[in-house]
Amino acid sequence: MRSTLRIARIELNTMFYSPVAWLVLVIFAFQVGMTFTDVMDSYIHAKVLGTGLYSVTGGLFSGMRGLFPAVTNYLYLYVPLISMGLLSREFAGGSIKLLYSSPIRNSSIVLGKYLAMSVYGLSLMAVLMCYVLYAYIAVDNFGLAEVMAGMLGVFLLLCTYSAIGLFMSAITSYQVVAGVGTLALLAGLNYIGDVGQGTAFLRDITYWLSIKGRVYDFTQGLIPSEAVVYFVSLIVFFLVLSIIKLNRDRAERNLKKTVSMYGGACLCLLAVAFVSSRPQCKFYWDATYTQSNTLADESIDVMKRLDGPLTITTYVNALDRDAYWGAPTNRKGDYARFEKYTRFKPEIRMKYVYYWADCGNEQLRLRYPGRTDAELADIVCRANGMKFKKLLDKEQVDRIVDLSGENYNFVRIVERGDGQATILRMFDDIERHPGEAEVTAAFKCFLEHSPKVAIITGHGDRTMDNRGSRGYNSFSGNYHFRNSLVNQGFSASELDISQGDIPQDVDVIVLADLKTPLSDAELQRLDAYLGRGGNMLLLGDVGRAATMNPIAGRLGLEFGDDILVAPVKDQDPTVLPAKLTRAAASIYPPYGRLRAYGYRIALPGGVSVSRNGQESDFVSIPLLQTDSAGVWNERETTDFIEDSVVLNPAAGEREEAFTTAVALTRKVGEKEQRIVVVGDADCISNGGLSAQYWFSGANFSIIQGAFRWMSYEQFPIDTRHRDPIDNDIILGRSARMWNKLATMGIFPGLLLFFGLLLIIKRQRG
Repeated sequence: MRSTLRIARIELNTMFYSPVAWLVLVIFAFQVGMTFTDVMDSYIHAKVLGTGLYSVTGGLFSGMRGLFPAVTNYLYLYVPLISMGLLSREFAGGSIKLLYSSPIRNSSIVLGKYLAMSVYGLSLMAVLMCYVLYAYIAVDNFGLAEVMAGMLGVFLLLCTYSAIGLFMSAITSYQVVAGVGTLALLAGLNYIGDVGQGTAFLRDITYWLSIKGRVYDFTQGLIPSEAVVYFVSLIVFFLVLSIIKLNRDRAERNLKKTVSMYGGACLCLLAVAFVSSRPQCKFYWDATYTQSNTLADESIDVMKRLDGPLTITTYVNALDRDAYWGAPTNRKGDYARFEKYTRFKPEIRMKYVYYWADCGNEQLRLRYPGRTDAELADIVCRANGMKFKKLLDKEQVDRIVDLSGENYNFVRIVERGDGQATILRMFDDIERHPGEAEVTAAFKCFLEHSPKVAIITGHGDRTMDNRGSRGYNSFSGNYHFRNSLVNQGFSASELDISQGDIPQDVDVIVLADLKTPLSDAELQRLDAYLGRGGNMLLLGDVGRAATMNPIAGRLGLEFGDDILVAPVKDQDPTVLPAKLTRAAASIYPPYGRLRAYGYRIALPGGVSVSRNGQESDFVSIPLLQTDSAGVWNERETTDFIEDSVVLNPAAGEREEAFTTAVALTRKVGEKEQRIVVVGDADCISNGGLSAQYWFSGANFSIIQGAFRWMSYEQFPIDTRHRDPIDNDIILGRSARMWNKLATMGIFPGLLLFFGLLLIIKRQRG
């Protein structure tokens, strides 16, 4: 140990009396200051403009423009400049012979040199720490723990680069060659993860060896054991290789023995890689206040209750547009999508079945006109690294599973050990893949009853199979719409109650915009359903008071006869920007956040919902209300495109705050009955959900909130995390100039001055 420390001290003296080391430190400080100031300046600017800040810690250090991602992007340029002379300088100058002739072990030489390099790395980390301390003072409720996790990741990366640089300097006497070799080896480790991903044997090895993205989790505030083991293993590996190299030079060992020692080191590294990458051997610590790197509490509860084996089988159709995601070359990335779940259930197995069948991919046919399905599948296979000969055809895959209901699209079938199965689909949005809400919902269906929703038909066009603007396909049964009930843990179907009673297993009925009234027999069946405590979503619309009020009257409510208008220049006056009430958060807590952020619910042609004056045992909770000014019940205007809309009190038009949605609840035996009544059937229609409005609309929340409440908080899954508390800074406008001056001028300047002073003092001494 004394020899190691002595060598480290000598190396540090050489290093810090070198202009190169100080120049690197000054340039590093300048770049760090420039990056940090740029992000902090944007936050100061936003605060001055009155824009609310959100999760400032993450934005400063781990966001797209954050400090840690920027540092990791250029850190590899600095280390070779310092490490390239660690041992190559000894070889070139002949001083290595003095070390060989001394009683100092080769391990002490290597460890001493590496310790000196690590201390220099700490000086780089000290520069970063200055900005961490600055942010700690400037940011309200600063997330120190998550930033220190990022600091750990950056330091481990720096130490790994140093070990690689030391090894490269041990195999050549030319410093430039050592520096270039270090860069080449780092580039190789960065890109090796893409090598052999189509081959099962090589996939795990090359993916584990890849250094690319290893620090990402750290910068996000997550410390994964596998990444820590990876960095430590590489450090030890390259230090051992350096010692073996010096031992061979010193003792002139034969080639066979040297190769066996190198081979033994490689085998040990692969063994560590195999063990550390097993799901059972992985551990995580989420250092963020919000626990954003971990599943939400409800998802964790589901995973803890989900016992027994679980298999996720991905059926990849080569002719489907999503075939790329299931290709063997993307297998490791696909595993990563479920890593949050394997953290809590390591026994999850991932299987893949490859086949080809016509799935209506017209884009592929247009790209390759005149080709048969088999020829198209062969083209896709060659593009995605698959072998056409190993693909099953339609008949073969049909014998395994019936995918006709999914139109042979890319799907995953989740199977439990007892035979229970459910489906995970791809969606027509930017994310494509199922998120936490969809995956957890699929798992929870194994543990909880999947609520059955019935849309009452026979009196209008608000049906599940209607894909037009007025239809209800999107929110109820669209397989490729993420927020559809069928993808959120519900089972949805249509029901014609003129044909019989409402089945006992129906949990929620949807009654919307009846064009014709229910018959006496249908009303009796509805009364029987409500009498046993069944839940209901009731949606009225303009001109439907006569058909809807016989139903609403049973609840002590009535829909208004007049359309409500909210005229805004150049906008449709019939589109109401209804606001969520304070009481709405009592049935669905996210409503409180949406209200605070100013989101509205768009009602494209709504009517009021009010008490009808009759006694009712329902407790009423207002959910949506209009503004009290600029909104009235229009009675005169019928052409809202050509005619102007003017308030006329003489015609009975009233300007006031109208309630447009309420929640009703009462006790029926041991059950709490829950009913939601909305004054507009278009707000959750296909058109209402996809339309763009002049205000910030949140119509999806009506579906999520209403059905979660009516399913007794079972579905959809609540994936909320704790809100961040670091949402403000103490800096004002004047700090912008001082930030730039201090971080990009004074601080690097002081380092430069101190370095020059030390070097000059050394030369004079």
